Amino acid sequence: METLYHQTNALIQQTQSKFKELECNRVNSIDIEHSIQDDINTINKNCETLDILVMKVTVGQRPHAKMRCDQLKYDSKHLQAALAAAQQKRHRKELAATQREELLSTRFRANPESTLIDLDYAVQHHGAMDRAHRGVDEMLYTGANALESLRSQRNVLKGAHKRIMDMASTLGLSTHVMKLIERRAGQDKFILIGGIVLTLLIVVIVLMYFV
Repeated sequence: METLYHQTNALIQQTQSKFKELECNRVNSIDIEHSIQDDINTINKNCETLDILVMKVTVGQRPHAKMRCDQLKYDSKHLQAALAAAQQKRHRKELAATQREELLSTRFRANPESTLIDLDYAVQHHGAMDRAHRGVDEMLYTGANALESLRSQRNVLKGAHKRIMDMASTLGLSTHVMKLIERRAGQDKFILIGGIVLTLLIVVIVLMYFV
């Protein structure tokens, strides 16, 4: 289990470094995105295997092992969200480039009802609206990713809280059992002393009767 955990953690670090390469290399961005997705799929499969292996460790080590496995799952979800954001960003840039090419290739014909100033204003207005639209899309997508990250963190914290409460409940039950054992030991002690005293009294009475 330790070997698989360290391999998965190393793969997460390697995948994170690929995002820097994705930012610098615009030519092979699609190939890098596919490589990142393959790494994320491998990480998810390793996490499924680790979930099975966690149940095979000792009870004392299980909470710590489960927490480490949950952290790997959270990192995997974070990588998946970052990849989706990078893909959306690439799509927006490709769309903007296409629209720019279409705009530059469009032939404008003279219109007696409009002037060159009106045409420039319309082009500027269109560009401003397009930039505003992309900005709103980026804000919405960033907010959705942040919300998804918060939901993942909440699930991890809920799981940790549940394990802590289970451990506290187990500890409380063990303390109660120890108190019962101590109480029973004290009672057994008094019973033993009483039995000894009663036996001595019987022996004394028998001796006095026959003597």
